[in-house]
Amino acid sequence: MMATAHPQLVFVHGIGGLRDAETERRQWLKALATGVRAAGQPQLVSALTQGWLADVRFADYSDLFTVKGAQGGVAGEELDPSEEQVLAGLLEAMVDELAEQFPPETGTRDARLIEQARHQLDEVSSDSQGAGGLGRRLVWVTTTLLQLPGLRQGAQWTTAQAFALHLSQVARYLSRRGNKAALGAAVRSRVLEGLDPARPLVVVSHSLGTVVAYEALHEYEGRVALWVTLGSPLALGGVVLQRLVPRPPSCPERVGAWLNFWDRNDIVVGRPRLADWITPSSSGVKAQTAPVKSAGVWTHTATKYLEHAEVAKPVVEALVP
Repeated sequence: MMATAHPQLVFVHGIGGLRDAETERRQWLKALATGVRAAGQPQLVSALTQGWLADVRFADYSDLFTVKGAQGGVAGEELDPSEEQVLAGLLEAMVDELAEQFPPETGTRDARLIEQARHQLDEVSSDSQGAGGLGRRLVWVTTTLLQLPGLRQGAQWTTAQAFALHLSQVARYLSRRGNKAALGAAVRSRVLEGLDPARPLVVVSHSLGTVVAYEALHEYEGRVALWVTLGSPLALGGVVLQRLVPRPPSCPERVGAWLNFWDRNDIVVGRPRLADWITPSSSGVKAQTAPVKSAGVWTHTATKYLEHAEVAKPVVEALVP
């Protein structure tokens, strides 16, 4: 009887600065192991973290978004005018989510800051300044948002400019023009690099990584036992959904199961709409969406999602022969 081929587990990250692939691989695995323990399967932790259960790779494409010579890929960098409308849409979606958490009628400082950001976005929509004016206004919005304690203390950005530039990576990836089309192809290549289509594959993707994985898995020729999306912006209407390739949006054909997890306090995600707005594959596979609840205000990190038992359990079960 032929032995089962050793599974492959690939982590696909989201927006941000330069990453250390091996450090992040260990961090994601540690978080996943925490979730596996919480799921009541501690006997699988060593097999997972030692690589006996699967070959684990962190697909790092962060350097493709950086400017050569710029510290962290943001120093001295300006927003590209072609990316500004998508960034404005992302910020509007984030402000809408925040307003549900901190309604204006509460009169709190957080609520006032969110209303200030909304007014700034209204000014953006009527902006008539010359080159660079819209980008400056968008940085004003991120400056306001970073005054929120949850973002200031829990997120990864030290400046509003860095926040705006990292969010704009979504727009840069989704652009299909000129060199940016080549950027998208290079990012997907990093995800698919070294994969063996003859072996089972599990993909865990986060944030922008869910958009990248969506398109990469449409290109992949091997079987995908499970695709997990965490904090996904895939269902953000005209900002992301209508820019996906292929269109109309559908579950990749080789995916055997798709689990989508969202946190109610995650201001980047498209929430449950994803399951309704992306059609099933020809075999009927579609996103199965479930909520999780993380501690803290800033919940948009992959490791927070992976620590949940309901996220970790199906991942590790998909890897067990």
